Amino acid sequence: MDDIKQPGTNKPQPKKANGFKRFVAWFTFILLVCLLTFGWWKYYFTYSDGYRSGLLQKLSHKGNVFKTWEGELVQRSIVSTNNVGIASEKFFFSVQNDSIAKTMENYEGKNVRLHYIQKHGALPWRGESEYIVDEVQPDGN
Repeated sequence: MDDIKQPGTNKPQPKKANGFKRFVAWFTFILLVCLLTFGWWKYYFTYSDGYRSGLLQKLSHKGNVFKTWEGELVQRSIVSTNNVGIASEKFFFSVQNDSIAKTMENYEGKNVRLHYIQKHGALPWRGESEYIVDEVQPDGN
């Protein structure tokens, strides 16, 4: 009679979670969160923003796979008495918005004031520069 099993006495025991599998799952989750946070910080977080004024020297639409608008602004740092720039510095930037780029084409060779945002890194579809221009105005100076 000892061979007869009593009903309900032989319940399957729930399996305990393997400690190593739980560690790998948490490690993977934390690593993924860290990588996503770093990617957001590197490419989408706005590090700084501001204005730059100068002569809009060049604006071109270039790229092999992703066509982006790239430009150069010449900033005069020392001006002579006859209002000629002696020392200058170039500001390289990208433009995401096509309508802003079309407006900037009309200002090529003229003094402009640009509003830009700076990211920590550049993305191929956003442009070659960390500086992204989002507003352009003619400069009255």
